[in-house]
Amino acid sequence: MKLFNTLLLLGLLLTGCSSQAMLVEKQAFEIKSFKTENGAVISPVKVGWEAYGELNDDKSNVILITHFFSGSSHAAGKYAEADAAPGYWDAIIGPGKAIDTNKYYVLSVDTLVNANVFDPNVITTGPATIDPATGKPYGLTFPVVTIGDFVEVQKALLDSLGIDKLHAVIGGSMGSFQAIEWATRYPERVERLIPVIGTAYIDAWAAVRLERWAYPIKQDPAWRGGDYYQHGQPEQGLTTALAYIIQDAVYPTGFNMRYPAPETDKAPHSDILASFSAWDQLMAHAKLRAKMQDANHILYLIRASQLYRAGMGDNWQQALSRVQAKTLFLPASGDQLLLPEMAKASAEAMQAAGKTVDYAEIPGIWGHLDGVVGISAVADKIRSFIESE
Repeated sequence: MKLFNTLLLLGLLLTGCSSQAMLVEKQAFEIKSFKTENGAVISPVKVGWEAYGELNDDKSNVILITHFFSGSSHAAGKYAEADAAPGYWDAIIGPGKAIDTNKYYVLSVDTLVNANVFDPNVITTGPATIDPATGKPYGLTFPVVTIGDFVEVQKALLDSLGIDKLHAVIGGSMGSFQAIEWATRYPERVERLIPVIGTAYIDAWAAVRLERWAYPIKQDPAWRGGDYYQHGQPEQGLTTALAYIIQDAVYPTGFNMRYPAPETDKAPHSDILASFSAWDQLMAHAKLRAKMQDANHILYLIRASQLYRAGMGDNWQQALSRVQAKTLFLPASGDQLLLPEMAKASAEAMQAAGKTVDYAEIPGIWGHLDGVVGISAVADKIRSFIESE
């Protein structure tokens, strides 16, 4: 996470955000028995959640933030003043900010199979969780879960809090899938929808690109068919997968600013086995991230993402016709992972169904990552959208 935290702090400094972040607390939510879309039952399901601001009397000021692939519910604030960086969207969530916690009750939930299962501030249920029936980690006996399942867990939490209306649902990347699924599945509950660096569908190109993240894990002998917990993580496969994820999230301009050019290396000119410094540094960054993550959880998140299309049926365009929420798509101009064209196609499908849809792009040099570290560039647009009638 070192590279991500550095970029996040740089973004906060450039936008003049105060270093005095809100102090927040992780809370836990448990479902005694949860039935997945595939019909499997997980008993129990536990996830973490955070909230910022105050819930009003009629519970009408709720904004749900749905997080990205390698993220968590830590969207804003700090757990302690000494934390290296605040939550990933602290630039836009807080008192007086675009998502103003003086007005709104902002809530976020750790997904099932969260990647950061070994982070003490993450609560999730997935393959690394102990199966009560066996006393051992689930491993690959854990059922395949979908974006729809993530939404159903979030709904269960909101139902337990007596919240039946969302002023807005806002999510980035994989979080955009969840946000769109909310508006598609429960249209009467969602008033505003903001998919950031997202799409309403995953096509063959995107699904195969995501499979490239899974491949090094599955090819690592230490993965042991997913049954590695008594031996330790498949470190080489996991680290390589995370290196691909980091690179795919960054536009070449930003990437080349961070990593050295090939001509600066001498050894590769004469040794076919010598690696480039850029690759070595990328792998070093990935290895740091791998300390908090689990290989099987990464595989399950990949599969949930690959399977996504709005409504989780055979016709995502038709499913979007159920959306009642005012919608604002915010792709990143340089996104090489979830291309702006995918957001445009999603917006056009909604417009064809007679829906009110706005569209704007996030500028920057970081590509997909601009949806996190560059989000302040569209802060005013987000503020005006969520405050509109």
